[in-house]
Amino acid sequence: MSPGTTRAEHAAAFLSAVEVTWDLACAEQVRDAWAQESSCAGMTVGGLANHLINQAVNTALLLGRPPQPEPPIALLDHYHRAAWVSASPDDDVNVAIRDGDNARAEAGRDVVLARAREAIDRLPAALGAQREPDTVLIPWQGWALSTQDFLTTRMMEMVVHGDDLASSVGLETPQYGEAVLGPVLGLLTGVAVRRHGEAAVVRALSRPQRAPATVSAF
Repeated sequence: MSPGTTRAEHAAAFLSAVEVTWDLACAEQVRDAWAQESSCAGMTVGGLANHLINQAVNTALLLGRPPQPEPPIALLDHYHRAAWVSASPDDDVNVAIRDGDNARAEAGRDVVLARAREAIDRLPAALGAQREPDTVLIPWQGWALSTQDFLTTRMMEMVVHGDDLASSVGLETPQYGEAVLGPVLGLLTGVAVRRHGEAAVVRALSRPQRAPATVSAF
């Protein structure tokens, strides 16, 4: 969450990202290319669309569960711990993600979208509910984040994979607005600094003549 942003404002930003994601997943170009390979090697367009829209589904699911007493970890520590961050594309953890999304997409576009729409419709109430503590336990990781940090992780997934899906079917990259891009870019920058060092990121943003070949966060 950006400094000075309230929980309600952060939730509103998240919902705006979800609606952009929904519109992209519903695009006829996505429908027509559903079974084709996407810009993410090894993942179909349908699998990528499922992965993208599943950010809303998982959020509705986890916010619908009672908060747990597990103390939250810091946002950047989440990416330091998560196995997929340092894994190669062909490592088991990433292959499992691709295969799972591809398999769920085989149920068909209508099934994927219907499941997502039901979850999206539950999100405003879930986001508005009081949580004490105001945290989300991520069961597939085994740790908790503050609710705001969890929403930032989901917005990052939507922004990054929204670009992937759009490029897969020849659409323009979706526009998300400052309320979404601010925390997402802050997150990506923080992960990149941890991975490559402060000087590398500063040079990439300001001194191309001394910039490293990459400062990719992932």
